[in-house]
Amino acid sequence: MSRTTSYPQTMPPTRPEISSDGPGSRPSRWAELASSADHKDIGRLLIATSFGSIFLAALELLLMRVQLAVPENVFLKGVTFDRLLSVYGETAIFLVALPLIIGLLYYVVPLQIGSRTTAIPRVGQIGLWLFIFGGILLYGSFLFTPPEAGINPLPPFSDATFTPNNGVDVWIGSTGLITLGLLMIAIDLLATLHNLRAPGMAWRRAPLFTWAGAIVTWLFVVIAPIFLAAISMLLIDRLYDGGFFAGDAGGSPILWQHLSYIFFTGVYMAVSITFLAAIGEIIQTFTGRELPRKAVVWSFVVIAIVGTLAWTQNMLTAPIGSGWKYYGMLMSLALIVPFGLIFYNLISTLGSSDFHMRAPLRFALGALSLASIGLAAEIAQSTIAVATQLSETYDAWAATHFTLIGFVLFGGFAAVTYWYPKMTGHDLNEDRAAKSFGLMFVGTLIALLPLFAAGVSGQVTDSYRYFSYEDLGVYNAISAVGTLLLFVGVVLAVGNLVKSRSEEPAATPDPYRGDSLEWLALSPPPAHNFDVLPDVRSTRPMRDIREAVIRRDVEDAEAESAAQPVA
Repeated sequence: MSRTTSYPQTMPPTRPEISSDGPGSRPSRWAELASSADHKDIGRLLIATSFGSIFLAALELLLMRVQLAVPENVFLKGVTFDRLLSVYGETAIFLVALPLIIGLLYYVVPLQIGSRTTAIPRVGQIGLWLFIFGGILLYGSFLFTPPEAGINPLPPFSDATFTPNNGVDVWIGSTGLITLGLLMIAIDLLATLHNLRAPGMAWRRAPLFTWAGAIVTWLFVVIAPIFLAAISMLLIDRLYDGGFFAGDAGGSPILWQHLSYIFFTGVYMAVSITFLAAIGEIIQTFTGRELPRKAVVWSFVVIAIVGTLAWTQNMLTAPIGSGWKYYGMLMSLALIVPFGLIFYNLISTLGSSDFHMRAPLRFALGALSLASIGLAAEIAQSTIAVATQLSETYDAWAATHFTLIGFVLFGGFAAVTYWYPKMTGHDLNEDRAAKSFGLMFVGTLIALLPLFAAGVSGQVTDSYRYFSYEDLGVYNAISAVGTLLLFVGVVLAVGNLVKSRSEEPAATPDPYRGDSLEWLALSPPPAHNFDVLPDVRSTRPMRDIREAVIRRDVEDAEAESAAQPVA
């Protein structure tokens, strides 16, 4: 009898298995932006923050003009007016002008030089967050004590003795964070310009806006550390009795004016260079004609150097030596040559060409018109005789605002509407752009022209009220109406940028037939910017590419025709 032995059933060999529930959910666009080091995302965030801050600055300006619309008005208290004025000044400079020029340059210039990325993108990302924290600190201060020492907190008025609350400390902290953040972004852009240009992209072939990026970033690298040092000294004075700017402790209040005005004058020049270059790009594209490159670029260089060295023209009524005053006046008057040369070339190129009026060109012409009024008035203000009579009056206020509104507001909208299809992938609504431009332009003229007369009549800035016997009510009432029109125009223009992205059709990569390399990339560009980098051989690489495509199509057609059998 045989025995049957049972063996356990052999199990099949185990094999590694990969199971997946599918790709993870994609993070929201805001989360992507928050964690992105892409220069395009950082540039868009800076530009978006700037346009949101334009709304805030326009609202603050409107509230102040309403307070001044009638004599002895009680709409705002004195301390409220001072806080609005202080926050308005910081917003206009540090949250509108600076992030707008740095954001535009950081977005556009790497595309124009044919770079797929920036040299040190994480530095740019850290800079963005420092900038954002600075803005949050400024407007978060309304929960406790916002700044109230004016647009530029001059010692000794900003000392702890005269301003014991923490408003000046907020000003120092917020401006310090914003300046440091934008400085880091500028350093990244500067490294990109010198190391990551496309093959053949020599400096002699670089677009005007790229040249402006190089000049402005170098200028900012020089002036930003000076300002950071100055506000550090001011903070030490306030918190630790440092004595840098305290006259009774061996310091000098005038030193703060020198250091701060070097920075603010440099920012003024950087704004002018950036938006004159953007206007130049727009005029070249819409006329199909090149500006004289060497003349314009060298004018930018002279404006950056001589203009910044003219910082003492802001101090013509300060207790400084007459030599410093004449130095500042002569340096300011010397700027007539480079500014005049640029304006002449822009206007002559436009006047001798046929063009189709569209939103970028319309805003560019508005910028030139308003800035020319402001620059002419600034030339008068830079002379000792005029400054002695009209410094710190609304005449000087109007001159500065004509220039800054012309360049920052109208030049900013010109640049953003020009590159809007590239940034968003959609066209801009032209009808809404034309209406908003009309309101903004007319509103600016009505708001600022009467202030020249008010300043000549003796109305001083930084004062929250005046009296009926001064006969200033008509000028201020007209200015308030113009400011309201300007505010409505700004709201419509910003709303058009937001609505066009969802309502307008998709844009082509090259909607204007531009000549620089950003129009070779898709709209909006992918993360790596370009699939293939061209070999740049002239100052107009896109024209060369279009001509090469046409030649190839003609050669292909001729080859196909030759291959056809003869009947």
